[in-house]
Amino acid sequence: MKPEEKRQLIRKIVARFAGLPLVLATIVLLPAGTFNYWEFYVYTGIVVIPMLFVLSYFLKRDPRFLDRRTRAREKEKTQVIVQVIFTIVFLVGFVVSGLDRRFGWSEVPVNIVLLADLVILLGYLIIFRVFRENSYASRIVEVEEHQDLITTGLYSLVRHPMYVGVLIMYVPTPIALGSWWGVIPMMMIPLALVLRIRNEEALLKRQFPEYAEYCRNTKYRLIPYLW
Repeated sequence: MKPEEKRQLIRKIVARFAGLPLVLATIVLLPAGTFNYWEFYVYTGIVVIPMLFVLSYFLKRDPRFLDRRTRAREKEKTQVIVQVIFTIVFLVGFVVSGLDRRFGWSEVPVNIVLLADLVILLGYLIIFRVFRENSYASRIVEVEEHQDLITTGLYSLVRHPMYVGVLIMYVPTPIALGSWWGVIPMMMIPLALVLRIRNEEALLKRQFPEYAEYCRNTKYRLIPYLW
């Protein structure tokens, strides 16, 4: 990547990700009605600090990958619908967690909160591993010219390991924020992933003649021995 392209990429990344802590504060602290919310600050650190490491790592080693990750507009109609579902689920899950803090609907023991944080970090590490294995892991469903089909590493265990990381990272997020009730909307994530995967695999089968063979060799899409 040329120096000017890299500078433009850095500006794009800063514009996209610098406001993440503010967004989290808006959808969690505002409903919570308090800044006295240690679970939120620990969770934000678990999310933001690894993100900074990942951005730094790929800026040095694979800036083209980061450029792909900044694309957000889906091309497939089904994926646009899934994207809307994800957005609603995340917003509701975070807002309910904040409201739970405000009104005291549930109590989560400290050790369970910290365990949820560790699980979330594990999900992030899985996603990072996928990023290293697959430079074409875009945020949107697309196939680029000369793109290779990755079948090794985590892709030899399940066909969509990045989504495994997404499940592990986001479903327990309300627990990390001290809320049991917030888990209810987050349980819609697996359904949204099923819709996304079915549409994505239809595209991959059209674009990669060898994808059908890969599906026969790697039977499970998301959860081994289940689906």
